[in-house]
Amino acid sequence: MIPRYSRPEMVSIWSAETRFAIWFEIEAHATTKLAELGVVPKESAQNIWDVMNARKAEHGDYGFDVARIDEIERTTKHDVIAFLTHLSEIVGPDARFVHQGMTSSDILDTTLSVQLARAADLLIADVDALLAALKRRAYEHKDTITIGRSHGIHAEPTTFGVKLAEAYAEFSRNRQRLVNAREEIATAAISGAIGSFANIDPQVEEYVAEKLGLSIEPVSTQVIPRDRHAMFFATLGVVASSIERVAVEIRHLQRTEVLEAEEFFSPGQKGSSAMPHKRNPVLTENLTGLARLVRGMVTPALENVALWHERDISHSSVERMIGPDATVTLDFALARLTGVIDKLVVYPENMRKNLDLLGGLHNSQRMLLALTQAGYSREDSYAAVQRNAMKVWAMQGDRAGQFAANLKADPEVTLSDEQIDAMFDDAYHLKHVDSIFKRVFE
Repeated sequence: MIPRYSRPEMVSIWSAETRFAIWFEIEAHATTKLAELGVVPKESAQNIWDVMNARKAEHGDYGFDVARIDEIERTTKHDVIAFLTHLSEIVGPDARFVHQGMTSSDILDTTLSVQLARAADLLIADVDALLAALKRRAYEHKDTITIGRSHGIHAEPTTFGVKLAEAYAEFSRNRQRLVNAREEIATAAISGAIGSFANIDPQVEEYVAEKLGLSIEPVSTQVIPRDRHAMFFATLGVVASSIERVAVEIRHLQRTEVLEAEEFFSPGQKGSSAMPHKRNPVLTENLTGLARLVRGMVTPALENVALWHERDISHSSVERMIGPDATVTLDFALARLTGVIDKLVVYPENMRKNLDLLGGLHNSQRMLLALTQAGYSREDSYAAVQRNAMKVWAMQGDRAGQFAANLKADPEVTLSDEQIDAMFDDAYHLKHVDSIFKRVFE
């Protein structure tokens, strides 16, 4: 992912230095267990750690020369062999005991599990930050009345706080999805060629998994089954779609004709190179685009599930791209959405103005129910309410109070003026806001 849409902590998970550090630790932990089992000399296993830990103390990391590994790979055409060759250049003769009974997939797949688990940890933290912002703003606007819309058309009143509570509930579910996805992806496979353990004891896999904070893959082929990865990336796609849902809502609310909320417009910010008056929802538009990217990476992950027999590498090129790109993009998008919510400018007066645009039509269902309870058939009630509502729809200009006036003037509507007026109390629509908040936040 390009730096414009990247944050350093997530990017670092996918750096070559991090990857080679994980490769080394897998190899070294495996060698330690092999030494304990009597397969390799204990002194050699310890020396590998001693040499590399000394380099780490000196350099702050294991000090692998990425350029040198790339140089070797240009000859070997094999990245793990290139790494092992470079490791032997550093460690010396004891490096011959590394990678005993293992295959490249043991290293690559287990490393990918570590990276995706670490990425999930960051994404979960991102969601926690977003949830905190949503909760704060939801309570701030718990009683800020606004019109709810279905099909983009005025429906019935709600509050802006309830809208934010809806997003909070959705991202609470997304948090649990990420927790589940992390648990499912965090598996190790150190089982050798075709996963048979023919040349390596299963105890090595158990030891390495424990050291890396992973579970063991119950039955690997030569690779960790890709249904795990498919579910992980599908989860990222769901989270991205939730981001887009909130972003699209804000974009609609920022339209000039609506202007119930808008992105914070910072001092010195410019909206257009041609039109100085413009204040565009550029952040949420950007989030819509980023969500498309993340979702676009889900299908390749699903297509990676069906590999040939015990393995092929058709999945490899895909994962080298979507692993970093999907997680880096989603990390950035979550952080951006949190910033948007945190600084979102809300206009309660415009919400009230828009609520009143249709002269009380948002109470049509209440009138329908009142007429049925007064003895009218549902069909007659619907016809009476719709007939008077359509007159309001056809009006131009000020519609204030017009729906109630039409109903009072209709000879087929026998409710008293007082009974009709009672149907136009907006508080009626908000009487369960507290219970909704209790469900969501308690």
